[in-house]
Amino acid sequence: MKTTKIEWTDRTWNPITGCSKISSGCANCYAEIMARRLKAMGQKKYKDGFTLTLHEECLDEPLTWQKPHTVFVCSMSDIFHKDVPISFINKIMKTIKATPYHRYQLLTKRSERMLEYFKTHDIPQNVWLGVTVEAKEYKKRIDDLRLLKNASIRFLSFEPLLGDLEELNLTNIDWVIVGGESGVSGRQMKKEWILNIKQQCEEQNASFFFKQWGTWGSDGKKRNKQANGKKLDGKIIQNIPEFETSISIPQGSLVYV
Repeated sequence: MKTTKIEWTDRTWNPITGCSKISSGCANCYAEIMARRLKAMGQKKYKDGFTLTLHEECLDEPLTWQKPHTVFVCSMSDIFHKDVPISFINKIMKTIKATPYHRYQLLTKRSERMLEYFKTHDIPQNVWLGVTVEAKEYKKRIDDLRLLKNASIRFLSFEPLLGDLEELNLTNIDWVIVGGESGVSGRQMKKEWILNIKQQCEEQNASFFFKQWGTWGSDGKKRNKQANGKKLDGKIIQNIPEFETSISIPQGSLVYV
């Protein structure tokens, strides 16, 4: 059972919450809006709103899950934020290594710090590493990701896609996610930008996943994101790279909740 509305994963895990803006895609951050809403609702975990906060009490959560999951790590933050201590990243990795039956997706805009971290730390085999590239001026993040050759899956999130990314080098990239921006201030994504990415994925053998149009539809009209949907030229295209694992959950190893 999915515990998140994010279509390319089925569970989120947030031992870190809060972040700070680093590039143009952060302007209308969904996580910041959600964190403020949760604070207003009185949720203890978000009492500090979107201030970066470490949650030691959440580190063991994946150990309690009864079934294997695909897990988006830090959907409400960035694990490689400069203010996250290496010692805390190590604690997250310890949990990841202790639960090899889960697939963990680590997505960051801070590719330099991710690259630096994995120069001195092993990449667990059940980790997928990704970077967000919302505009062409951030394509260096792809180069940083490409250098992490020991990752089982390397993926790109072009969401929110804010411009034409032009020519892409998808060498050593397994998966590409594309999506438009949502919300009242969402910026428009053009169909030709998407088709350019899709064509290059097909030519360079990367799986292509179109998530949604967002606030602006394929016809260039602004409306509710549900109304705009997720069809590209009349089709839902949501490919995911193949990833096989023979690891199963050891009997009696979990605390069921």
